[in-house]
Amino acid sequence: MPEHGQALTRRSHSGYLAAIGAYALWGLSPAFWPLLAPADAVESVAHRVAWTLLGMLLVITVARRWGDLRGLSWGTWALVTAGSVLIAVNWGTYIWSTTHGHVVDAALGYYATPLVSVVLAVVVLRERLRRVQWVAIGLAAAAVVVLTVGTGRLPWITLVLAVSFGLYGLVKKRVPLDPVPGLTAEGFLLGPLAIVFILGLQISGAGTFTGYGTGHALLLVAAGPVTAIPLLLFAAGARRLPLATLGVLQYLNPTLQFLWGVVVAGEPMPVSRWVGVSLVWAALVVFTADALRAGTQPVRATV
Repeated sequence: MPEHGQALTRRSHSGYLAAIGAYALWGLSPAFWPLLAPADAVESVAHRVAWTLLGMLLVITVARRWGDLRGLSWGTWALVTAGSVLIAVNWGTYIWSTTHGHVVDAALGYYATPLVSVVLAVVVLRERLRRVQWVAIGLAAAAVVVLTVGTGRLPWITLVLAVSFGLYGLVKKRVPLDPVPGLTAEGFLLGPLAIVFILGLQISGAGTFTGYGTGHALLLVAAGPVTAIPLLLFAAGARRLPLATLGVLQYLNPTLQFLWGVVVAGEPMPVSRWVGVSLVWAALVVFTADALRAGTQPVRATV
């Protein structure tokens, strides 16, 4: 029994390290994507998809998980296709936001994702919400209104990231694949298109993979491991930690992004933005407290 307890403790510790590592890498990713300039967001996404696919082919081969992809139904592949489109939209929007001075907007998008998932559960899955959950959604809606009025424009980056990733999570919930074969399957659909796009850019002279030095080319290649490593760490953490623990740790990612945007990137934070951010945080406190009490805290991998 003591040895069994020590094994569980070691498993828990490794789970914490894996989960924190994943969320920290995601949270610090705004430091990476601007390094890919002069590649724009679309080219960066294409390299991210292409090199992630090549990396996942190696991982799934070493892990001997090819069997997970055999015999999948057409319906499953349709869901994987939908997920691929959604994650491409999410990745493109995120990379554009981190390279155009909108890191705080991106952070708010990932703060809001769990709340969007709850709304989707009501609209799509016909689930019924508790009163406290409606309060959290009301606070989040108020935040959107405040941010829209304060800036004079709809916070589209926040909404696109939250909705696209919320829908992606809904789709992934219905796909019977864990992160390794799931990411590989998505790569099968997006990867060939990304590779053709990259080759087309290079042939036309608009691509940046060549002509900007070895360092730039290696950074584009690094987009693959920068994507895959946090996902693999997240998968390891998810197997070793309770769902509620992961639910709380997930906010490390947007918090680090928010701090990067404010402290490092020096993005402007007028009063209206602080009020909007505070309303989002209040919504998350209410939502997380209720979810922990009910034992239903949703957990999502991010990007």
